[in-house]
Amino acid sequence: MPASPPSPPAQGVDPSSPSRPLHRHPGLLAFLCARTASSFSACVQAVAVGWQIYALTHSTTALALVGLAQFLPMAGLLLPAGHAADHFNRRLIVVTCQCIEALSALLMAVGAFGGWTAPWMIYAMVMVFGAARAFEMPCQQTFLPSLVPASVFPRAAAVSSSLFQAAAVTGPSLGGLLYGAGAGVCYLVCAVGFACACVGTLRIRLVFTPRPRVPLSVATFMEVMHFLRARPEMLGAISLDLFAVLLGGATAMLPVYASDILHAGPLGLGLLRAAPAIGAVLCSVILVWKPLNRQAGARMFLSVALFGVATLVFALSRSMAVSIIALAVLGAADVVSVVVRGALVQLRTPDSMRGRVSAVNMLFIGSSNQLGEFESGMLASVIGPTGSVALGGIGTLLITAVWIRLFPTLWHLDRLDGITPD
Repeated sequence: MPASPPSPPAQGVDPSSPSRPLHRHPGLLAFLCARTASSFSACVQAVAVGWQIYALTHSTTALALVGLAQFLPMAGLLLPAGHAADHFNRRLIVVTCQCIEALSALLMAVGAFGGWTAPWMIYAMVMVFGAARAFEMPCQQTFLPSLVPASVFPRAAAVSSSLFQAAAVTGPSLGGLLYGAGAGVCYLVCAVGFACACVGTLRIRLVFTPRPRVPLSVATFMEVMHFLRARPEMLGAISLDLFAVLLGGATAMLPVYASDILHAGPLGLGLLRAAPAIGAVLCSVILVWKPLNRQAGARMFLSVALFGVATLVFALSRSMAVSIIALAVLGAADVVSVVVRGALVQLRTPDSMRGRVSAVNMLFIGSSNQLGEFESGMLASVIGPTGSVALGGIGTLLITAVWIRLFPTLWHLDRLDGITPD
């Protein structure tokens, strides 16, 4: 099946200026700063939540419940979040959500400083955070194709990914250091970071064009399902990432590995969480220099297979150095999947449906991350953390082989921007 043509550029984007430096596209710098600040805060918060809940409970089941608590609101709010992104002011929605995230982190800081934090408070905060992200992320994902033309989108997406991963490098490392001073310090830093993201989002230049209000109904999302079924390369990319990370996700077990297997402490946990981001930054820099515009589908499948191999190596490693290298390779491989999936979803979806399609994409991402943590934690309580992560790596390799047969159009996908080379 021939690749679907990309959607027309958003209003205000000049498609004839692919050579314009990225920082000269209005609003792009503010978007990158806001997204980086939000990502940095989320990473610091993840370290604080993971270490604090394990310190309070010493239970892998408790770690699994953290992932479930964040996923449930995201899944339950999928319909209204996507609908809101397509019918209301997307920038205003993102600003509101970032304010909620800042306030929830501030409340957790007060609880930690006061010494009255309980596990149920952490679960409640994570659920509020998940609900806010459910509305924030589908809207935020629509910003980039509205700020740059399709011809430079892969390069802009790689820059955005590199900054996102740079935040993921510094966030966990700093989070591990800050946790030595107390969980309250971590949460306070998160609150400041989310507030900075809110200010940055307010500075993004986006034109809001009101659309006719359509009642929220299942039919509006059935339209999205039909849209995805008619584009197997897009559906294949989204679902491949879902099952690969769902089975191969090892991040839920990082507190266990740092504490009980590698005996590395809070700082070691920060290094382990930073390792995938270090690999991702390196890969993103390469993609900025050499955008992923040829044989994108085959490279995506190969990167997911490498993700599975790296997960298996990490599962069996008892060396801190080997574990860090394996996680770095894992992070680098994941970036390729992120760039391919993001380009397909954002460039080949009309703006009138972009919020709902992004919401479905975010549900799949949330499912793979949060449900993956829940699956890893519950399986680890039965067969141990090593067996849980190792089976996940094997499962990722099997899923990759099956998806190559199920989605041949994705395997043969060449260019992400839909332009046929001369």
